[in-house]
Amino acid sequence: MLEPHRFKSNHKIANYVKKSAIYVVSVFILFVLIGVITTISPALRLSSNTLTNWTSEIESSTFMYLLGMENRIFMDGLPPEAEIPNLSSTLFQIATSIQPDDPRSLLGNELPGFSIYDSEIFIAGEGTNYTNLPIESSPPLEEVLKDREAVVDEGVDVESPEEVPEGTPTTGGREVVFIYNTHNYESFLPHLPGVTNPNLAQHSEVNISLVSERFSSALKKYGIGNQLDKTDTMKLLDEKNMEYWQSYDAIRANVQEAFSNNKDIQYVFDFHRDSQGREETTKIIEGEAYARIAFVIGGENANYEKNLEIATKLYKLMQEKYPGLSRGVLPPKKGAGTDGVFNQDLHENALTVEVGGVENNLEELYRSAEALAEVFSELYWDAEKVSSE
Repeated sequence: MLEPHRFKSNHKIANYVKKSAIYVVSVFILFVLIGVITTISPALRLSSNTLTNWTSEIESSTFMYLLGMENRIFMDGLPPEAEIPNLSSTLFQIATSIQPDDPRSLLGNELPGFSIYDSEIFIAGEGTNYTNLPIESSPPLEEVLKDREAVVDEGVDVESPEEVPEGTPTTGGREVVFIYNTHNYESFLPHLPGVTNPNLAQHSEVNISLVSERFSSALKKYGIGNQLDKTDTMKLLDEKNMEYWQSYDAIRANVQEAFSNNKDIQYVFDFHRDSQGREETTKIIEGEAYARIAFVIGGENANYEKNLEIATKLYKLMQEKYPGLSRGVLPPKKGAGTDGVFNQDLHENALTVEVGGVENNLEELYRSAEALAEVFSELYWDAEKVSSE
């Protein structure tokens, strides 16, 4: 029989040898993996985009917890109600892109049309939920370009006065806001006699570009110089033999050129109208009807955080001045069927704004354009004060 002290000594030696062996094997495996990763054909390598897609749906608290295992200070960043992540569920989620506790992640891939619910609402405005998110229609270009009759009521004031009230701060000769329309033929059923199909609510003159014009004029009243782009994206598509769903690609070069020619641009607005019905896109405020406003964030823009920040600020200000006017800050679904970036990657303060829907009229749309200009001007001049201090 071994003496007790020799047994303990032999046990310690065995543990040391075992740990050393594990260490050596681990280092060997690490070097083998590095060798494989660095010598494998580029076409077969895992790209950073692939890794991002694998991990994008994992809760951020999981990463905080993993870091906290090495440095306890990261544990302080976890919310009090955070639970220890389940390793098996996390690995299953990475492998399948299915979240065990969220049936949308499975049904969105299997049931036609269900994928519209597989998205995150950054900020849900009054009444906004997964059943009434903005609809991104994609009609055939030949239908968009067809001539249609359009009627504008005589009572609707198309022009907006641009006089700057005395004492209002101004940007001088600088045009600090860029305004354009990717889907510039998006029109409104109340102004298209005989048209009832929302996908056919398209017109070359009476369309969302009029809302952009009103917003531009309203900004000037608040002393904010701006550049209103009047590129006819639909004709551009036709000239380039492109389809409607390629609108963002078609206008991208024009937007980039505008940024190159005007270094004063600080904010960018791309105005659209939703295809949802009137009940989702209209708000009565002090007895008057307004077309509701939704801020859409490109979920596939890798640097969307800055876009989200400005949209969130505008939403909060709008809630203070015009409660319920905004439908919230909403991302589109990712993947097939949507652009996912909306050219917001070209500028950190770029916004895609849905103003009203297919059943709103110009009077309601103009009210909202002026309300948005009022709210934005407050945000803009507050930011200018901070930067000059």
